[in-house]
Amino acid sequence: MGSFSMGHWLIVLAIVVLLFGAKKIPELAKGVGKGIKSFKKEMEDEPVEKIEKAEDTQNVQKQNETTKNV
Repeated sequence: MGSFSMGHWLIVLAIVVLLFGAKKIPELAKGVGKGIKSFKKEMEDEPVEKIEKAEDTQNVQKQNETTKNV
């Protein structure tokens, strides 16, 4: 059910070439590669510190709001 024969892949490739043109395919692949690389870099860039800073900012805002209401 999940296996495609080589003929099916050739048909899919032909449709992609017809839709986008032979010149656009390398550009699209390059864009996808850059997007994946950027995503991986962002995932590795210490996201824990960013989350902690955001939580600290929210806590300070809540404290300021409660002191204003008192």
